[in-house]
Amino acid sequence: MAEPLRQRDDGAFVAATARIAADVSLAPGAVIHTGVTIGAGSQVGAAAVIHAGSSLGERCLVEDGAVLGKRPRLRPGSSAAGSVGDLIVEDDVTICAGAVVYAGARIGRGAIVGDQSQVRERSVLGERSVLGRGSTLDFDTRVGARVSIQTLVYLTAETVVEDDVFIGPGVVMTNDNTMGRHAAGEPLQGATLKRACRVGGGVVLTPGRVIGEEAFVAAGAVVIRDVADREVVMGVPARVVRRVADDDLLERWP
Repeated sequence: MAEPLRQRDDGAFVAATARIAADVSLAPGAVIHTGVTIGAGSQVGAAAVIHAGSSLGERCLVEDGAVLGKRPRLRPGSSAAGSVGDLIVEDDVTICAGAVVYAGARIGRGAIVGDQSQVRERSVLGERSVLGRGSTLDFDTRVGARVSIQTLVYLTAETVVEDDVFIGPGVVMTNDNTMGRHAAGEPLQGATLKRACRVGGGVVLTPGRVIGEEAFVAAGAVVIRDVADREVVMGVPARVVRRVADDDLLERWP
């Protein structure tokens, strides 16, 4: 049975077992469930909901209408099935308005989860990375540090994104060549984006593609083959046109 919530003088609804630092600001209508931990200096906006067991570090900002710690609801036989732990949000994180961050996810220190975006169970958004408005990290996705993910990007399940990657707006990744017509338990094939690669707006990555370190995928490309380190590819299907120049490598652009 769910623990009853008590309405405080500030208009927030809080479970008795929630552990909230003394200087945390809760806006009217915020809902804090059983066993939630919120660190010092944090703020929770109006009508935001933090579900049972979620842990927020210090100086976090949860904006209006965000939902944290949501438990997945899956169809029978879903590839997303598996154990789901509690949500962990590290220090100095911003969860923007209307975002939904599932139980079992982890948001690294200083990261930003944009308005109306979604982070699914068992996914990781690394330190100081940004997930743009309306973008999705599907289940079991790993994003490294200092990654820039722009608006309306879909990172499919089992994708791995290494540090310092740039992903342009509207990028779509896929992980199943059969579109669901495969044997039960057959593994999905997410993309792998290596360190400091750049993927332009509107790119489509077919299942299992590897984008090499410091590679550059031009806007609108459809990638059906792996892209080697420092290759520049463009077109439909994507083809190699040159290599990334030394002057364009990440270490030249601190």
